[in-house]
Amino acid sequence: PPWPKVAIGVGRQSIPLMRAIKRHSGGRSLAVQCQDPRVPPAWFDLIIPPEHDAVRGPNVFPILGSPNRITPEKLAAARAQFATRFEGLPRPRLAVLLGGKSKAYRFDSATVENLTRALVELSTSRSLIVLPSRRTGEDNTARIAAALADSKAYVWRGDGENPYLGALAWADAFLVTADSVNMACDAAATGKPVHIFPLRGGALKFDRFHRALAERGISRMFDGTIRQWTYAPLDETGRAAKRIRELLDLSANAHDMK
Repeated sequence: PPWPKVAIGVGRQSIPLMRAIKRHSGGRSLAVQCQDPRVPPAWFDLIIPPEHDAVRGPNVFPILGSPNRITPEKLAAARAQFATRFEGLPRPRLAVLLGGKSKAYRFDSATVENLTRALVELSTSRSLIVLPSRRTGEDNTARIAAALADSKAYVWRGDGENPYLGALAWADAFLVTADSVNMACDAAATGKPVHIFPLRGGALKFDRFHRALAERGISRMFDGTIRQWTYAPLDETGRAAKRIRELLDLSANAHDMK
């Protein structure tokens, strides 16, 4: 002691610590576990898993996708910070958020070839802001950059400050590879169109995630064309935080009554 009002854990390695805090605090700490802990939900006061993990229980609060740090205030700040880098790119601007090989998806040479061909075609009608991730691989990034060298595309090669938030702020639409739940949710937080680039492979939980995004009017599968539409920006982080605050208020009232 003094014990925190709330403790938030994520990942299997945090579970023993979260259980210890809940036990030794005598219930004074609200124990919140993110993701699917794969243990009985009753071990915690609240579990916040992705909807597509299909975890159920009276203390389970599923969210669409994953929580993130994207807010209107941070987007406004990033827009100002990266104005010199992106303002000069002619509109419409398409941010291309690239993942890579994962347990569920393949990102092989044929996939990169199809992706590169699509990006070259898109670069003739709009500016591209291409942001690879660590899983994209340096060779694949170099291959894409070389193909786009004669266009007005901006391809980040890891030099200087990461312009990720700036790209979210300046883009008019997004193309996101299907493997990344996080990047799709980040793009969805802007309220701008999200196009999902299909990859070989997949899994039922990813199918559930992409179906949920599409049903809410956030995303569409990429068919070679970039379209414009609007929707309310996704704010599952704020919704989860509101639930935590509600439980904290209930807990405080219960202790006051003792």
